Amino acid sequence: MAIDENKLIKGCVRGDRKAQEQLYRQFSSSMFAICLRYTKAQQEAEDVLQESFIKVFKQIKNYKGDAPLVFWIKRIVINTALNSQRGKLYLYPMVDVDDLKESQGQQQEVSDYTMNELMAMVQALPGSSQVIFNLYAIEGYKHQEIAEMLGVSVGTSKSQYSRAKYLLRERMKENKKNYGKG
Repeated sequence: MAIDENKLIKGCVRGDRKAQEQLYRQFSSSMFAICLRYTKAQQEAEDVLQESFIKVFKQIKNYKGDAPLVFWIKRIVINTALNSQRGKLYLYPMVDVDDLKESQGQQQEVSDYTMNELMAMVQALPGSSQVIFNLYAIEGYKHQEIAEMLGVSVGTSKSQYSRAKYLLRERMKENKKNYGKG
């Protein structure tokens, strides 16, 4: 059943609990998947999701309709996830791209893994690499945008992305060796 978004938005602006519940039901599962990509555990992702929807309901009066509602909500979710991780990013060492030894010809096919296995590998990345990998590879932001969002240099964004790819490749090689994947 298609829900009239304009009606839903107007209801949320008025503080109508039924409209808020409908909005939550319509978007929560896809937004939860985003939260999982930026956190280390399901409970943490649930907290980010809850905080995100609180912000959505408080700020929905500012929604101008110049982009689809799902994109507006997604942006709030990503920003909330980033804010929750921002203080933790500096707990993880930053690695320069030049310090990484790329393994040539050792690329594992991603299709050898289930979505849950891939999600677990991404969640196991160090915080800064995990966040930057998600923003660049999954969300499609450019390194300049990521640098501005996180308050880091473009070089740091690039190096953390390279580090994430390197760590994911290493994990895939390890899985292949241990479990015969690939």
